[in-house]
Amino acid sequence: MSFHPEPELRGHTLVVTVSSHDGRPVLDRHAYASLARTFHEAAVNDEVRVVMLRGLAGCFCLGGDFSEFLDATKHRELIAAVTDMFRMLATFPKPVLACVDGDAVGVGCTILFHCDMVIASRGSTFRVPFVDFGLVPDAATSILAPQKLGYAGAFRFFCLGDTLGTEDAKALGLVGEIVTQGSAEEATLARAKQLAKKPVAALLQTRSLLKGDTDVLCDRIDHEITLFQQALQDDTTLKRLQRIARLAA
Repeated sequence: MSFHPEPELRGHTLVVTVSSHDGRPVLDRHAYASLARTFHEAAVNDEVRVVMLRGLAGCFCLGGDFSEFLDATKHRELIAAVTDMFRMLATFPKPVLACVDGDAVGVGCTILFHCDMVIASRGSTFRVPFVDFGLVPDAATSILAPQKLGYAGAFRFFCLGDTLGTEDAKALGLVGEIVTQGSAEEATLARAKQLAKKPVAALLQTRSLLKGDTDVLCDRIDHEITLFQQALQDDTTLKRLQRIARLAA
């Protein structure tokens, strides 16, 4: 079994892999906590000017770890780790670029709404099946998705749960660039290098102005996670998740 690559500083770009530490393309409570620590350290490290998120080979992220959804003994630690990571991401002061090469599902997709640029390979896909699972979206995407996709686009994406290819995702505004030649990682690193060369203060101040009030996002993250936690205590939702987990096994 492969293992999670450690964050790697390439010039002034910190390359961070979105996965569990045992090499699965999912986020469990330990992965959330690790991501939060990585972002916290990157925020105060002057050598880091840009963060690039990538997945494992051929897959960006398939979402949260279902086994933790179904284990009530892990809910408290899971909710705390998720909340901490999303709050850190929402308030992170430096540019974040996402390199998507493969599937981005659930939290593997909602995390993209916090990225300043999403660069994807042509064969990548995007899906947020929260409603199908009996859950609500996370990461303040109930605010960010209508802002980025428009209300109608966000409603279709989240409530119908359709899978988007890169062309549709770009047309809606979720993807910024589609890579047709070379690798998505090379293209994303090139953009990160371009940003890292900019005057630091002007870049960070401009980004902060564009982002606006992050307190609103943090409040929505807290509200969403409360609804998410309540859903995990619902018998009907748990039976649905158990059935989905069995089908996926």
